[in-house]
Amino acid sequence: MSALVTALRRRLPALVAVAALGALAGCSGVTYAETPLPPTAPPSSSSAAPPAPAQTCDNATQSYAPLPSLPSRGQIDDPTMRDRIIKRGYLVVGVSADTYLFGARDPFSGGITGFDIDMARTVAKAIFGDPNKVQLRVITAADRLPLLESRQVDMVARNMSMTCDRWQKIAFSAEYYRSGQKVLVSKALPGAKDLSLADLKGRRVCAPAGTTSLAKLEQVKGPVVVTAPTHTACLVLLQQGKADAITGDDTVLAGLAAQDPNTVVTSAKAITVEPYGLGLNKADVYLARYVNRVIADLEASGEWKKIYDRWLAGQLGPAPAPPTPVYGR
Repeated sequence: MSALVTALRRRLPALVAVAALGALAGCSGVTYAETPLPPTAPPSSSSAAPPAPAQTCDNATQSYAPLPSLPSRGQIDDPTMRDRIIKRGYLVVGVSADTYLFGARDPFSGGITGFDIDMARTVAKAIFGDPNKVQLRVITAADRLPLLESRQVDMVARNMSMTCDRWQKIAFSAEYYRSGQKVLVSKALPGAKDLSLADLKGRRVCAPAGTTSLAKLEQVKGPVVVTAPTHTACLVLLQQGKADAITGDDTVLAGLAAQDPNTVVTSAKAITVEPYGLGLNKADVYLARYVNRVIADLEASGEWKKIYDRWLAGQLGPAPAPPTPVYGR
């Protein structure tokens, strides 16, 4: 049996690539959600209501100061934590099941694993002393804010960028991972590991239609723009020789590279900054401060680096320093 499992694991990248081909043909497969471009505003008219005043936000990564130390469960008197989470006996966390390496279903165990999942389990362990005291609820990117606002989940750990607009509806932990738009290329390209978008003059670069990644790609002079419905479909085009590179968040590209050993995420500097935070209900300031203590301790102990190395080092290289937290909200 162990020999069979070993053989299956060795064939996993090829099997996932085949699944991606099926996705392009209309079958189910791994997809990577990305924030779509905002819809075009309707034409204004004299009878239309004036636009709401713009909300100010100095720094979207600014969160609440962490608790001085982690209290025992018996010392927590915050209603959300005491009467909802602790009384229930487990933490409910919204996660992805199709973002490979960050939150994806393991085909062998059936469980959901990845960087974000380890973050969720770390918070559960801090609260209950057991990382398994967590209910992982698979949600879409569009579900994240509504489920937090309605308290159907306690927290969201789903590669969510911190933005000023989102702070109007929910709260965030301190930044726990800094992503950015980078490039994945075929290893067959000369100097593949160091190529940037600007170096890909005349090369076909793919990004999903209607996304911010495509908008950024179109601003770069030189590459030939190729579009597809999803990043998985872009990977299929690259495998078919119809694209030379793919652009998107490094977290997404790391998952693609893990599935196709003939590709590599380049070391070129990211062209955007995408700070990820754990999402919380806007009213849960105490929980945010508790989670920020967990994140601070995680980074100080070196455990953050271990989580990075476990999931991302193989595709993105050595672990960077953890994001510097910004407090004072």
